[in-house]
Amino acid sequence: METGFYKLLLHGVDTLQCAYYLHQERKGDLDFAQLLQRREDLRQLGRREGGSVNLGGVEFMLHPRGTGSGYPFLLTSEKFKIECGEFNDPSFFVTFPSQALWSESAPLLHENFLKWAHSVGFVSHSPERLSRVDFCFDYNLPLIDFDADCFVSRTHKDSQHREHGKVQTFTLGHGGIVLRVYDKVAEIEQQSDKVWFFLLWGQNQGVWRIEWQLRKEILRQFRISTFEHLLQRQGDLLRYLCTEHTTLRSPNEDANRSRWPIHPLWQDLQKQIAELDHLGISRIDGKIAALDERMLQYAISVYGYLKAVAAVYCVQNDIETIDSETALVHLRQRMLELHDSMSWRCEVAKRIAAIESGAW
Repeated sequence: METGFYKLLLHGVDTLQCAYYLHQERKGDLDFAQLLQRREDLRQLGRREGGSVNLGGVEFMLHPRGTGSGYPFLLTSEKFKIECGEFNDPSFFVTFPSQALWSESAPLLHENFLKWAHSVGFVSHSPERLSRVDFCFDYNLPLIDFDADCFVSRTHKDSQHREHGKVQTFTLGHGGIVLRVYDKVAEIEQQSDKVWFFLLWGQNQGVWRIEWQLRKEILRQFRISTFEHLLQRQGDLLRYLCTEHTTLRSPNEDANRSRWPIHPLWQDLQKQIAELDHLGISRIDGKIAALDERMLQYAISVYGYLKAVAAVYCVQNDIETIDSETALVHLRQRMLELHDSMSWRCEVAKRIAAIESGAW
């Protein structure tokens, strides 16, 4: 199938979450003591959906309970979902809703939030820190001519979702980078009800979304913390994702999938991303970013096993607990009993070769 068969309808940021480090410089509409009293009143009245409050000239829905991430207050409006607390650090955690992002843009919403925060008496004492950004590319795709085996990726975790025997979603990765390629029309009809996308696309069928969900681990690896960084370096990040982290291939007789030709859809995606405006002063090394991501996953795994070592040691010795340093000492002793310098060198060399070949 020719590249021209695939038509990009829309691209942009669909989800964005950011932590804001603000302190109250003066008394304004946002008084946490009064907000707490209002929240308790709503709970006493049994108002499960919450009630409205006007703060800084903006109408919010104040929810009757705090959030699972530890913030005592949750305020929502058309443009902002704000988790906040007087003693939390960061003091504000903001999620910008999808419809607001498509109707205004992430930098404008960021400016609007800061203006609102200032209007209720708050000023920044440290730069904001992005914690999640979802980039998406929506394509007219009336025919699906690929399957899960056509994706060649650095990640080793993937899945697919079917509906009535037809694949609707391919998912690759976890943690810092998750790629989803899915039937966006089906998702709207079955879950999100975001029918306003039909107006943006100019059609209501045959649209598939290529979406990267990026958490702060990978954002930091590309030195993206603030909105300014995002504007400067998103091109470098997206080029790494679509050329080095994951590609879509067209099968042929070659047993090595990484040598299959790039699928025409992915060719168009790479072309579109290459033309994105970016101000990055240097290209980020994709391999280094991928290795940093893998190192983080290994650290998480080892830390989990270290807790298990501590638990086993405590049961064996009938004691209540040990600290992480003590657990490391016992783990190291067991590892030294298994260690063989010759096999260590051989196995490490083998793994280095696998990393350099891209097969790791």
